[in-house]
Amino acid sequence: MKFVTILFLVAGISTFGQTNVDNQLAAYNFPKIKSSITMPVTIPLSELSNMINASVKDLVYQDDSYTDNNNDQFKVKVWKTRPIRLVGGTSQNLLIEVPLKIWAEKGIGTLGVYTYQNTTFETVMSFNTTVTFKNNWTIITNTRPNGFRWVTKPVLDYGRIQIPITSLVEKSLKEQQEKFCKTIDQQMAAQLNFQQYALMAWNTFLQPFNISEEYNTWLKVSPVGVNITPLKFYGNQINATLGVDIFSETFTGNKPAASSPVTSVANFNTTPAVADKFILQTTANIPFTEASSMARKTFLNKEFDVRDSKVKVTDIRVYGVDDRVVIEAQTDGYIKGTSIISGIPVYDETKRKIVLSETKFKLKTTNILQKTASLLFQGKIVKMIEEEYGIPTQELEEISRKSIEEAFNKEYYKGLKMSGKVFNLKPSKILLSNTGITAVIDTNASLKLLVNGF
Repeated sequence: MKFVTILFLVAGISTFGQTNVDNQLAAYNFPKIKSSITMPVTIPLSELSNMINASVKDLVYQDDSYTDNNNDQFKVKVWKTRPIRLVGGTSQNLLIEVPLKIWAEKGIGTLGVYTYQNTTFETVMSFNTTVTFKNNWTIITNTRPNGFRWVTKPVLDYGRIQIPITSLVEKSLKEQQEKFCKTIDQQMAAQLNFQQYALMAWNTFLQPFNISEEYNTWLKVSPVGVNITPLKFYGNQINATLGVDIFSETFTGNKPAASSPVTSVANFNTTPAVADKFILQTTANIPFTEASSMARKTFLNKEFDVRDSKVKVTDIRVYGVDDRVVIEAQTDGYIKGTSIISGIPVYDETKRKIVLSETKFKLKTTNILQKTASLLFQGKIVKMIEEEYGIPTQELEEISRKSIEEAFNKEYYKGLKMSGKVFNLKPSKILLSNTGITAVIDTNASLKLLVNGF
């Protein structure tokens, strides 16, 4: 079974597109954002039934000897007539029904002279299996006989003499039922060992993967722990809720280095409850080279009037100092020099842009003589920067929401179907590094996983 693989797959689905950057700034040291994903998981018992039925042959038991079992003069063959059926109990247990057809032949006689007669009848054998999901990703079952009921009872018809052989058959069935318990437990242990899938999934998502070719964006997810609620058994399904603790990082440019693979996966933690909805945090990184490029597209060669004269923006660049974004604009004309406007980056939900707040202004020039002209120029350029400069996020948010919901509603592996919805997606805080601006993105969403159709 592969459903553990999907636990970590969903950790990498929440993506946020970004603008492309120069290759020379491909390696960043952005903060890792710790978050978690919660997801209800539903496993129909029909899937476990399919697994057990695939492992149990139609011919369950065969005794072809008259002389074994103290010369009992008895042969028997047992077939499975219909698929084995599983029903959820009330105490983390499964009730298993195995419908059987039995052919039996009995010899009647003395001194080595026997008359043989055969019959065919049907019964339903029942088992009670308790299930324990251990935190090392293995499942242990303990199956015990729960009796059987006759559909048709075995009777040998010798014409005038009809001999019921119920007691003889019941003895053989009880012996086989004990053996069958071991077969069920062995098959369950082999098929429901999730260690290899957990390890495979863990290492798969240590590899960064491309989430936007258009924006050359990479998402790197590092799972750090898994929480699982106790299994709940219902009439036709098993339910549990998963919580995956992760670190997520988003990069632009060249593919970032992968984390070292692990050789064993950590045990999961059992928790009484996990929330149905979750908030996933990831990062969107805008290098200052790209922020400068955006500013040039907006302001380069732009002109405005100061005291009936022209001032023209000839160059502009963006960088960071401490917790402030600095926009340095070169101007020519009536005021020739360098204007430095700095501000604290914040997310403006109305404009859907990263903008500057608490702006400060400084002018370096040698050709202005009047203080009034300086104040007028300051007011105009600061207003222009505050109103027009910003790193737009609307398109990226809409693209991200669409891509996330598309990723939340598909079948990644045969039989593993996810359904989910994004309720809200927006930047929550803005961080600065030496190389760029990092937006922390909050995604409010819900997910469900259905294991069906292996």
